[in-house]
This record gives sequence, structure tokens and C-alpha cells, in this order.
Amino acid sequence: MEETAFLQQIDQHQGIIHKICRLYRDSPEDREDLFQEIVFQLWKTKHTFQGKAKFSSWMYRVALSTAMATFRKKKPAIIYTPELPDIPQTEDEDQQRQQLLAALKQLDDADKALMALYLDDLSYEEIAEIAGISENYVGVKLTRIRNRIIKILGTWTH
Repeated sequence: MEETAFLQQIDQHQGIIHKICRLYRDSPEDREDLFQEIVFQLWKTKHTFQGKAKFSSWMYRVALSTAMATFRKKKPAIIYTPELPDIPQTEDEDQQRQQLLAALKQLDDADKALMALYLDDLSYEEIAEIAGISENYVGVKLTRIRNRIIKILGTWTH
């Protein structure tokens, strides 16, 4: 993939990176560091994108792998936009969103990754491809994770 097209794809799909950063890091500084690291890893491994899957699926795989790995010592300077524009929400919706995010942060890294993909409306087939597991196992894992989240959210309301 040519450099300009690659950079356009990164720009077009940077929301994926923001979601992963927000899910895996708490502070704005850590999210910015992770954002830079993910973009660096995408750039470094761009030759591995063969076009067999969607660019966004490949991007998810690299972003999730990077988020679960340790930080590198030195980060390249990459322009980072702090947040995606939010859709106007009511106070209740914002509170529910924050509670869901807090519940997701209690999951282990693999479960967080699956939920991030699921919440982004990827099909079980796409999730299986990115995660390297069977579609059947995706369904089983997501059911277990949803039940765990319901349990976590339930303990907060009682």
C-alpha cells in the first residue's frame, strides 16, 4: 500500500485507535502514549497488510496487540487528537456510558479486546479473524463476558 493511501486509512479509522486507548489506559497522557505506539506499530508493520481482510480489521489486530503489550522506551512524535467528537448525550446516557466503560476496565485484556470489537458492531466472523479464535468460541466468550458485565453493573445498583 502506498504511503499516502496508508496515511489516509489511518486517518479515516483513527476512531478504532481512540477506542482501544480509552479502554486500555486511564490517564490522557497514557492514552496519548498508547495512541502513538499503535500508530508506530501500524506504520512498522504496514507491509503485512495484504488486503485479504478489511483494513479496519487488520488495524484492530495491531492496535489490540500493541495495547496488551508493554510500552516501548521511546515513542515517535505523532499528532494526536485527544478525543473523538461525542454524539450529544443526555446526562443519563453519559452516566450509563461511564458505568459501562468502568465495568469493561474490570475485564482482563483478552475479554476487553473481544468486547471492544463487539461494541463496534463487528460480526462474529470478523471478531474471530482478528482474535484468532473460532466464530463459535467468540459467541461463547461474548455471552460469558456480557453476563459478567451485567453482574458487575448489578452490584453497583444495589
